[in-house]
Amino acid sequence: MFHEVVEDGAAGAGGTPDADTNGVTATALLAAFERLLSEAVTEAGRGRVGDETGVSEAAIEAAAEGDAAELSLTDGAAIVAVTADRDTDAIVAELRDHLLMGMATAVLDVDTLAAAIDADLTGQEVQQALEGRAGITLGQLAEVMAVIERRKR
Repeated sequence: MFHEVVEDGAAGAGGTPDADTNGVTATALLAAFERLLSEAVTEAGRGRVGDETGVSEAAIEAAAEGDAAELSLTDGAAIVAVTADRDTDAIVAELRDHLLMGMATAVLDVDTLAAAIDADLTGQEVQQALEGRAGITLGQLAEVMAVIERRKR
């Protein structure tokens, strides 16, 4: 789900490739994540999302309004799972696999990745987030994913 936004053409702001960033920006990825969540809430309805996910009303409201940078990956995946007919854990696991495979393809280690993002995360914290031992926000995910995607190209 979240990794598919790159495959679906998320690029520089406004959807057009940015030559300076090899076509993928954290801003564009986050905007695509926010659209994905907003559409899921609109399709399912706030009540159903709340009933089926256990995600807080404030988080559902933020997702519906397209303001999901501080939303956790787990909450975001739970919201998307409602309309995607998928399990939350499967969505998160698939994303983690995609990120780890992308790091291998891009020949990136966690310390290099941590140094390349604006989020205040150490290499160890990035590794823990990628392995699921620590949380990550959708804003941080967008930054991590943008670096990986740019390095893969």
